[in-house]
Amino acid sequence: MIRPALTLMLALAFAVPALADDGDVDKVNGSIQVADGTSAGKLSTVNGGIHVGMHSHARSAETVNGGIDVGDGATLDSLETVNGGLHLGSGVKIAKGVTAVNGSITAGNAADISGKVENVNGGIKLDAAHVGGGIQTVNGDITVGANSHVEGGIFIDENHSLFSWGTSRKPRVVIGPHAVVQGKLTFKRDVELYVSDSATIGPVEGATPQKFSGDQPPQ
Repeated sequence: MIRPALTLMLALAFAVPALADDGDVDKVNGSIQVADGTSAGKLSTVNGGIHVGMHSHARSAETVNGGIDVGDGATLDSLETVNGGLHLGSGVKIAKGVTAVNGSITAGNAADISGKVENVNGGIKLDAAHVGGGIQTVNGDITVGANSHVEGGIFIDENHSLFSWGTSRKPRVVIGPHAVVQGKLTFKRDVELYVSDSATIGPVEGATPQKFSGDQPPQ
């Protein structure tokens, strides 16, 4: 399911940090900052975070042991992290997908992700955002917030970890008011599924939806 650029990132650990002519940035043990309103190429770092400023553009951003923060109105092709969260501000546009292994993913108001949003561990939260390629996780909670739109359905896979037997909590999945999830909602493990009475969803396999009214289901 997850295809992190781990081999690439480990290889960078033996390389000298460099700024290429096309705007690519490779670093080890350091963060990367892209200023507001500027452009960059491929951004890669190990043991450091990445910040892409408001209304900026980068080809992609990848990090191991660090998070990625994307400012309002910025555009990228793709985002990938291993051991770090992803935060997308309002109006961010991602041409492909967003992937985290151990980290949360949040997408702000009117963010538009054309591909898949996927992780293994960590919550996924949309705030009036659009996802074109579906949502996939193993252990994370999912909140499809009010007025969000997901195409490609939702898939929660089985937890195959040797350390989770007998202790694994149920992921909590919330489909908020006026949200739309097109495609099948498939759950290969027990989940708590809450669906607003004003939301629209596709067929559900592996769970029983619990309807709620108001902004949020009961805690």
